[in-house]
Amino acid sequence: MNTSDTPLSDHRFGYRLDNRWKALFIALSVSEDDAVHVTDDGRLLATFGRVSVETPLDNVHQTLVTGPHRWYKAVGLRLSFADDGLTFGTNHHAGLCIQFYEKIPKVIGFKDHSALWVSVADPEGLARAIGR
Repeated sequence: MNTSDTPLSDHRFGYRLDNRWKALFIALSVSEDDAVHVTDDGRLLATFGRVSVETPLDNVHQTLVTGPHRWYKAVGLRLSFADDGLTFGTNHHAGLCIQFYEKIPKVIGFKDHSALWVSVADPEGLARAIGR
């Protein structure tokens, strides 16, 4: 049994795919198989088509559920204009911003990433699973 104060482990959080952007998802190779995983061995793994990021859960500083956003700021594989954050976005309704103590290696752009925003179907559940 799990309480809200106890992090879940070995959980998969799929993205909430908005079919309006299906052509973009095909171009990025994003599918129903992509997800954010919180593993039993204390790691966070996010896959998004041909790209992925992985970091220890101990590297997660905090999380914040955000949204809705404008579609052009939230859908696709993108960098934040405000900072060096990375987006794995499949809808503009809601997602989870995951901020890191130490930046994760760059996926796109020229700098490593201090945050990752993921538009999973259950951002609150992912935040609980991460435990931050």
